[in-house]
Amino acid sequence: MLLTSACGGSGGGTDGGGSGGEQTDVTISVNSTEPENPLVPGNTNETGGGKVVDALFTGLVEYDPRTAEPSNAVAESIDTTDSRVYTIRLKPWTFHDGTPVTAQSFVDSWNYTAYSPNGQQNASFFAQIAGFDQVNTEDPDGTSGPLQAPQPPAQAMSGLRAVDDRTLEVTLAQPFSVFPTQLGYQAFMPLPQAFFTDRAAFEANPVGNGPFRFVSRQPGANIVLERYEQFGGERKPSVKGVEFRFYESVEAAYADVVSGNLDFLEIIPPSAIAGNLFETDLPGRSVSQTYLGLQRIGFPLYDARFQNPQLRQALSMAIDREAVNQQIFNGLKPPADGLVAPNVPGRIDGQCGELCTYQPAKAKQMFDATGFQGPIELTSNADSGNAEWMQATCVTITQALGRECNFVPVPTFGEFRSAINGREMSRIYRTGWVADYPSIENFLNPMYRTGGSTNDGEYSNPAVDALLARADAAPSTEEGNALYQEAERMIIQDMPAIPLYFQSVQAGWSPRLANVTVTQLRELDLFSVTATS
Repeated sequence: MLLTSACGGSGGGTDGGGSGGEQTDVTISVNSTEPENPLVPGNTNETGGGKVVDALFTGLVEYDPRTAEPSNAVAESIDTTDSRVYTIRLKPWTFHDGTPVTAQSFVDSWNYTAYSPNGQQNASFFAQIAGFDQVNTEDPDGTSGPLQAPQPPAQAMSGLRAVDDRTLEVTLAQPFSVFPTQLGYQAFMPLPQAFFTDRAAFEANPVGNGPFRFVSRQPGANIVLERYEQFGGERKPSVKGVEFRFYESVEAAYADVVSGNLDFLEIIPPSAIAGNLFETDLPGRSVSQTYLGLQRIGFPLYDARFQNPQLRQALSMAIDREAVNQQIFNGLKPPADGLVAPNVPGRIDGQCGELCTYQPAKAKQMFDATGFQGPIELTSNADSGNAEWMQATCVTITQALGRECNFVPVPTFGEFRSAINGREMSRIYRTGWVADYPSIENFLNPMYRTGGSTNDGEYSNPAVDALLARADAAPSTEEGNALYQEAERMIIQDMPAIPLYFQSVQAGWSPRLANVTVTQLRELDLFSVTATS
């Protein structure tokens, strides 16, 4: 999932893990960024919207808040004998409008998301299902969408079948052992019939099937949810509701957490990380540890200036990652040695080799040989605490290459993502990633496969595509992981994005919160947290 801040995180917090216990009438406030799009799971792939969608909806699978291990949620069972045909039995469950969650709910929502004329950003997550190629067409450049692509020959994937109200059968085009692990990701969540009856009304008042239901949304200010008392899950939230609050700056949000005017913040600004000041400001009310996230800077490869892999390799070796880590993050964010975060199943160390080490002399020689003209410019949204580390990164590039590097901020996340989604980016840009689900596959396919859901730079390498396809279809997880690792090494040689450091959470909370757990997917666990008024 696209990361909307540089300093967010996940991992564990104080005592937690199970249900929050006795229910209360307290609504808690949580810092977030404004969602890029309406709260439709198939069109949400950034963390601001993701936080809210995860509270509104529950998928077939959920992930343990501490380990990210998958377990059944709406699914009662997921069975297969060949990793190709899956039979999924559903538990009794309802949407917030009281209508039942059925197998047809999943069939309809998955088909809607996959159908390319609908322009859903998460469409490619269904590429494994038989018949996807008949509902989702791409233009010759690999850009899927209603404006670029011809009309698909079908509107429904042949691999989906509602056997009865509580039995879903999914047939994949090839065996794919990662498929059950994927099923907790937002793209796979069900939509009620109300969505298909009146989409505009749904977007104004979303109806989910999760632990919280929608109350209100004030653009630029907040989104408010309340506990859904008929929630079908085994874990029940304790707090009455959640207000996702939008701030103009991380510093303002941090000041509110320190003063107790904001209940939870997972984005401690660099100014408070320096010297571990946040531990003094928030005594007994903070956590710091790694999670399944990676910080990168990416290239708009549709801009001819950035198409030379040697240029991208040179810039990677011009960055002194450890110096930035010590100067800005007080040593809390380990320099990245590959494209996959630690603790992700399938990851191996050292994939990037010398290309992710600071080698100023070699970097300058390679850079000069490319003939790159003009200043080197990095950009990101200014409302998420990225300026300090990106400026520090520019300083190391300038020192190594003898060519000026500047940080040029974009005022808001919305403007930043608009330029990226519109393929209007003209600078090197920040592009962090938090795992959607715990697998090496999730760190590769969405971003580096031609037409991937978050392949924002339009990277394309047919050899990489072929290797990823082989990994997807491998008969076992172990064989698939070996092929994903080979693909990772091949991608790194192209360097379509520069891995910088592995993410760690520095989170803080107000005195009235207890049982705080920040999940391995960088969200506050809304089940375990408790609050006093």
